[in-house]
Amino acid sequence: MVFRRHSAAGNLNVGQRGEEIRQRYDRLAPWFDSLEGLVEGLIFRRFRKRLWDQVRGEHVLEVGVGTGKNFAFYPADARMTAIDFSPKMLAQAQRKKMRNNLDVHLDLMDVQSLAYADNCFDTVIASFVFCSVPKPRKGLKELHRVLKPGGQLLLLEHVLSSNRALAWLMNAINPMVVRLFGANINRQTVKNLQACPFRQIYVDPASTDMIKLIRATK
Repeated sequence: MVFRRHSAAGNLNVGQRGEEIRQRYDRLAPWFDSLEGLVEGLIFRRFRKRLWDQVRGEHVLEVGVGTGKNFAFYPADARMTAIDFSPKMLAQAQRKKMRNNLDVHLDLMDVQSLAYADNCFDTVIASFVFCSVPKPRKGLKELHRVLKPGGQLLLLEHVLSSNRALAWLMNAINPMVVRLFGANINRQTVKNLQACPFRQIYVDPASTDMIKLIRATK
């Protein structure tokens, strides 16, 4: 059982910016897997596997389940809960869950305002989520809150390049990318984590300049 501190499963208050982003993901939901199919197979899938290989504990929360791309990596011995703030993305995940007879509890929820009690998850995991969270530090602090003491947060995120010329270009085109897809390409997620009360933050050396595998411990 997942204990809630308040009810938020169906009534999201994501603010105007969050609502705009949610509408973009709702619009893309039916074609999302196809749109990312090539880059998923060539690049992202191996990073996802490396991330999910680090999952530990009895109760695991996936944030930003989307269409259920990570379902294939779910550990067989864990109790799984997964959330998304896009109803249509969550509907895609629900259909995939039924097709695969998967045991996972799906919730419609915003990471910036989680309805779960303090200290209830052993691992929280998210892949390519914090590019689209309007207030990423607020969301990260919520994940810290729901983690058990000693629990871990696992993130796979694309971030702003450390190359100055490329970073300038990414910052320049970011407004257009956000309008089209709802995702920022210039987030500095490691710095955002450092501003939160996590005890340890580790960036996997398998990371690249713009794709980071990160583990943070409460």
